[in-house]
Amino acid sequence: MRPSDVGMTAFRPDVAVVDRDELSKELLWSDQSILTLGSSIKLVVEVVSSNWQNDYARKVEDYAALGIPEYWIADYAGLGGTRHIGKPKQPTLSICTLVDGEYEIQQLRGNEIIVSPTFPKLRLTAEQVLRAGR
Repeated sequence: MRPSDVGMTAFRPDVAVVDRDELSKELLWSDQSILTLGSSIKLVVEVVSSNWQNDYARKVEDYAALGIPEYWIADYAGLGGTRHIGKPKQPTLSICTLVDGEYEIQQLRGNEIIVSPTFPKLRLTAEQVLRAGR
């Protein structure tokens, strides 16, 4: 994913849900599998690692600027700063929903149910997502 704005950096999100109907508007998709329009992407998920600052700060701003309607931050090990996940640190799923150009962030833990505008029929808990693959 590379924004068409030359000043922005390219991203390789851990998970991206793409709107197939929008791909016809993507000039680089057929040759290079590069997305440049936020309207092509419905959901991005980042799995937090040692560079957690990028997921909680930079990518929140950049994905919002692209107009990506939903962004999940899966912090399965509770690595993020206390400013982002609270104290004591614990595994946290942050659901960021774009409202008026900025993300509203809901933090979920344990058996709290995910409410996703992209997948309104989804019935998963934060723990189910954070423990996936373990």
